[in-house]
Amino acid sequence: MRGKKQKEPVGMNSTEIFAALAMLEKERNIPQTFMMDKIIQAITTAYKRDHEGVENVIVDVDEEHQTLKMYVQKNVVDEEDYVDPFNEMPLAEAKALSAKYEIGDIVNIPVDNTEFGRIAAGNGKQVIIQGLREAERGMVYDEFNSKQHEILTGIVTRIDPRTGNVSLRIGTGTESTEALLMSGEQVQGEELTEGMHVRVYVVDVRRSTRGPQILISRTHPGLVKRLFELEVPEIYDGTVEVKSIAREAGSRTKMAVWSHDENVDPIGACVGPKGQRVSTIVDELRGEKIDIIKFSEDPAEYIAAALAPADVLEVRMAEEGKACRVRVPDDQLSLAIGKEGQNARLAARLTGYKIDIKPDSYVEGADVE
Repeated sequence: MRGKKQKEPVGMNSTEIFAALAMLEKERNIPQTFMMDKIIQAITTAYKRDHEGVENVIVDVDEEHQTLKMYVQKNVVDEEDYVDPFNEMPLAEAKALSAKYEIGDIVNIPVDNTEFGRIAAGNGKQVIIQGLREAERGMVYDEFNSKQHEILTGIVTRIDPRTGNVSLRIGTGTESTEALLMSGEQVQGEELTEGMHVRVYVVDVRRSTRGPQILISRTHPGLVKRLFELEVPEIYDGTVEVKSIAREAGSRTKMAVWSHDENVDPIGACVGPKGQRVSTIVDELRGEKIDIIKFSEDPAEYIAAALAPADVLEVRMAEEGKACRVRVPDDQLSLAIGKEGQNARLAARLTGYKIDIKPDSYVEGADVE
């Protein structure tokens, strides 16, 4: 009995390999034939590596009895032509095995069970572990790929003191993964600490050799849009549509909205009773100011609204290209332009028009350049 135990391969025997493949198919939906092909390829490669010169190796798979057997194939040749002992067998030697063999036939020589067991155990286990990893990565990828452009909550696990990049754990159990919130995707001045729960916007999900890469952001305009969808039922059900968003994260956002129902005020729906809806989002964005304006098909009307809180006296559209000149009261010029030009810059990005702002007292060159 002791002798037999010493011959048992360390790791997995054939029955265990079949059982593991059945489990992979049932639980991870990976076809057994696909995994078995990978195992056979790994076993034959390993055997050839250990036996330099051997070219033809086959593995016989017996699913019914759940056994694997390996054979080295040799061509039967005339004694005079016999030069390659690894891949050829002289006719006399072949006849000694079976009288039926003739020159040109192929003889299958069984590989020693102990040696084959050792090779199959190590390589089979390696392939199965790799298959499990790939399956898990595939599941994680599918799980998060379906959540592109959604908001997810992650827990801060690490902050890199050198780069400022923040690692987040997103999801639970086997379908959780690490995501990296790059310093460039973080809101300036926002302090994150380990253990903190942070809501992030999923920009993209990519496959990589180390598993799925989830690209997340706290600065993306899509984060604001999704937050409004969560807070405003009229946006969620499609009654109110977010037409455009321009954002300078941590400072100010301008959002243009439109109602498909004339009885629903799109701005009022977003602001909410006593401003509750918008204040919830402002709190989530750590005090970022949000201007909600009404979208209009009329570019002049839309541009005038986009420059709020400044009053606009006139919008003169350029004859060619997406440009215009806007006149505002003299005492509201700085309000229209905004601190460091922010209000005008966001209005231009929101509407897609180049906006030239002039005070009412401006006389020279009334035409748009």
